[in-house]
Amino acid sequence: MTLIRLTDVTKRYPATTKDSDPVVAVDAVSLDIAAGEICGIIGYSGAGKSTVLRLVNALEQPTSGSVEIGGRDITTLREKELRSLRGDIGMIFQQFNLFDSRTVAGNVAYPLEVARRSRAEIKTRVAELLEFVGLAGKAGNYPEQLSGGQKQRVGIARALATSPRILLADEATSALDPDTTQEVLELLRRVNRDLGITILVITHEMDVIRTLADRVVVMEGGRVIESGAVFDVLSAPRHAATRRFVASIIEDVPVGAQLDTLRSRHPGRIVTFTIRDGDVTQSDVFAALAAQGVRFELIHGGINDIRGRVFGHLTLALEGEADAVDRAITAASAFAPLIEEDARG
Repeated sequence: MTLIRLTDVTKRYPATTKDSDPVVAVDAVSLDIAAGEICGIIGYSGAGKSTVLRLVNALEQPTSGSVEIGGRDITTLREKELRSLRGDIGMIFQQFNLFDSRTVAGNVAYPLEVARRSRAEIKTRVAELLEFVGLAGKAGNYPEQLSGGQKQRVGIARALATSPRILLADEATSALDPDTTQEVLELLRRVNRDLGITILVITHEMDVIRTLADRVVVMEGGRVIESGAVFDVLSAPRHAATRRFVASIIEDVPVGAQLDTLRSRHPGRIVTFTIRDGDVTQSDVFAALAAQGVRFELIHGGINDIRGRVFGHLTLALEGEADAVDRAITAASAFAPLIEEDARG
């Protein structure tokens, strides 16, 4: 079931000066996010991804098009109805946005106080959430006494306070170190898995997408340029911007100066095979090469695990008689796509 739907949505901001043009932050974007899904929107600065987030939680109104939550067009709602809608949407931020004057428990309690829940209900809910995020012993601490990862856990607990159906994460790990980032991403996966909450993640880090998301949407210049299951997009990116993101986490096919360096270090013929889960294994390629009596060495690339499925490029240096190398390449390419970067014998 589709929970969030954007249909031909455009958001245009007026010109700031008489000599400038209006700014089109989001340009004819259509997007469906299923209930229970983790969807990641990735793009460089100015791509429009954060504007999409603000359109989903109705902090911005589209210039044209519709935004639906649970089949309801939120662009037609009055302010009172929008306040009720936002209670069904949790939000976590890059810089945590905690109240320094409130304890951890007080920060988590805040949305419940705004919703006028009873003291007993607030106390029970706060204790439950702090246990869930692993901060049961920090209820009386203040934000300044916490690490960055702990602050973000408080932010997640606060976002979950009103039992939302949707959680929006705006660059939620950008301020964290790599180890803490992985801990927070695992917590978000548990939020999705255990609580069934739909998560929309905005990021410029492809590793966040690889680790967390079920589906990825790539934006550039306010438009969606590519989307699909994470494995499909990462293993076969179609757009240049997507390929740049993928190259940040997956060793690509060596070209240019990188290939020249490999040539200087390794004799023989340099070839690259692509391995994709469900198509072929490394052992199939290696067995085909060995059967022709060809010596080979892995000199670049490797295999990546993408949510339990494997993909990667294997760049090999092949040595042997020219005819044997030709036969080996032909045999191996029957199993895996071949990209031949150097035809030296």
